[in-house]
Amino acid sequence: MAAHNAPVLSDRALNRATLERQLLLRRSAVSAKEAVGTLVGLQAQNTRPPYFQLSARLEGFGPAELSGLMESREVVRIVTLRSTIHTHTAEDALTLRPLVQPARDRELNMFRRGLTGVDLDRLAVLAGELVEERPRTMKELREDLLKHWPDADPRALAVAARCRLPLVQVTPRGLWGRSGQVALTTVEHWLGRPSEQAASPDTTVLRYLGAFGPASVKDMQTWAGLTRMREVFERLRPRLVTFRDERGTELFDLPDAPRPDPATPAPPRFLPEFDNVLLGHADRTRIIPPEFKGRNGVGNQSYGTVLADGFLAALWRLDETADDAVVTVQALGTLTPSVREEITQEAVRMLTVMSTPTAYEVRFTTFVDFGS
Repeated sequence: MAAHNAPVLSDRALNRATLERQLLLRRSAVSAKEAVGTLVGLQAQNTRPPYFQLSARLEGFGPAELSGLMESREVVRIVTLRSTIHTHTAEDALTLRPLVQPARDRELNMFRRGLTGVDLDRLAVLAGELVEERPRTMKELREDLLKHWPDADPRALAVAARCRLPLVQVTPRGLWGRSGQVALTTVEHWLGRPSEQAASPDTTVLRYLGAFGPASVKDMQTWAGLTRMREVFERLRPRLVTFRDERGTELFDLPDAPRPDPATPAPPRFLPEFDNVLLGHADRTRIIPPEFKGRNGVGNQSYGTVLADGFLAALWRLDETADDAVVTVQALGTLTPSVREEITQEAVRMLTVMSTPTAYEVRFTTFVDFGS
């Protein structure tokens, strides 16, 4: 039950608290590996966003740092939170994946009709042997498993393997400046380490609050793709502090977590599509003003976003050739000349770190069809 006398945190107060924990109020000097762990992973539906996420958050970061961690297998690409691909530390890949297995089971249920007569335990064993013999694409998995169950739906067979097994995308997929098709093997085989016990729900809630709090039970469930977490929060309640947001929702937090003054300056930041700071809450008004709700993406397509004064203010796109780079900024509302100048400076910094053009340009526009 919500404590009606709990202090109220404004959307701006929640914004500054979240940005502080997300390393977005000021760039941090921590390593890329430490940041990936602190943030409990980076959303990685596409291969480039994790690099841009760290560029927005870390001082002295260069793409080679994260790429090197991937090559040395200290971080991996694996389906975890919200049944989406994340870049995680090796330790989190081994423990978070089993924690969110219920979400993968729910996904598998959607394909049951195509799996009539399929022994899922045997499928998991066979698929594990195949991908540990050598990394395989989803197409290869479909074809190999279809030999055992020729009447099954081929796509459902591959999905079943992906849901039942903790599969990682092996390099060179995800390396900076290189390309590679999605090839899969088990996380245990890739890391050369046995599977570990699932992360405890209690510890995961505490880590979530440390990176995204103050937050509600529903916020955490949205971030993780899990259900029935209320009892975990209730169990942890004596160790937590509570607040309310402007709409009366109860929020939980770590007692000693930073909650900066709402007036704390928040410099512009360029975030890639699918940044978790935009996806980590059920109520996203702490980052996305109500008037811009839904403007940062269409369907499953998400756009790069520009934060100004801590809130979503524009969309952006980077177009590169061998010789030049153009950053196009589409303002969602009115940007003052001083804010435009700050955004321009941040864009130039991003280009300096993330691109190597001989010439660059930052363009502002009122409308760009980023879907084209």
